Amino acid sequence: METAPSVSCLPHNAKMSKAKKVLEDAKEIENPELDLFDKGVSTFEEMPGLLNMTYITRLTLSHNKIKSVPPGLANLVNLEILNLANNHVEDLPLSLSSMPRLRILNLSINRLYELPRGFGAFPALEILDLTYNNLKDDSLPGNFFMMQTLRALYLGDNDFEKLPADIRNLKNLEILVLRENDIIELPKELGELSRLRELHVQGNRLTILPPELGNLDMLSNKAAFKFEGNEWVPPIADQLKLGLSHLQDYLRSEAYRVAYNRYQTNKPSVPPPCADKAKKISRIR
Repeated sequence: METAPSVSCLPHNAKMSKAKKVLEDAKEIENPELDLFDKGVSTFEEMPGLLNMTYITRLTLSHNKIKSVPPGLANLVNLEILNLANNHVEDLPLSLSSMPRLRILNLSINRLYELPRGFGAFPALEILDLTYNNLKDDSLPGNFFMMQTLRALYLGDNDFEKLPADIRNLKNLEILVLRENDIIELPKELGELSRLRELHVQGNRLTILPPELGNLDMLSNKAAFKFEGNEWVPPIADQLKLGLSHLQDYLRSEAYRVAYNRYQTNKPSVPPPCADKAKKISRIR
């Protein structure tokens, strides 16, 4: 008598067969939107023919176990949305940033320690999500801040301490999320991003803010400026308790410019990095 396959083998095999079935069905009708969410996929080899499906405009591969992204993914020249969230991705190919129509790239909850050289060459990218990785100050290539089309940049839950002055080049940026890093100070050039409507810097090691942040519109209906969970010097902490309008007025004042220069000369000590940072990836897997 034949023995039934063990129950423990069934879920993975079932997911793999589902992935292949989704691929075959999509090929048959040339479906431009391919959803392979949570199909137990570990490598692109398990998705035969995917890199030849050049008509795809949206590809969802989130919640799988993918470690490496092949250069051939750039063959999908019509791709506009790529979701690789919650995988095990450790490296990215140089070719990724050559994709001509890619507008949304989600690489959150992965294992990236650095981005490839030339990563900032995306011609049409509008939304980039790098939340929950292991990126830090030297992880970003030289041209990272040259993405003129970028509207939203999510860098929360990484290991950044500072951002370069080159951030001023992201002229169309509307949303910048830096929460839960180790950021000690913000660059004054943030004040040049006239379209910025959301700035999230909760849970860092900030003590002061550059006066230039007073140039940003923190008070419009669509604005969301979040400063909680930092070790602010008393004047900033006091203004935050009163509200964003008070903070903005204070940052614009001559009194604060004088105080800021004094703080810069005699920088107060900053709290140490959060001890839980090293555990962040293990907490969510």
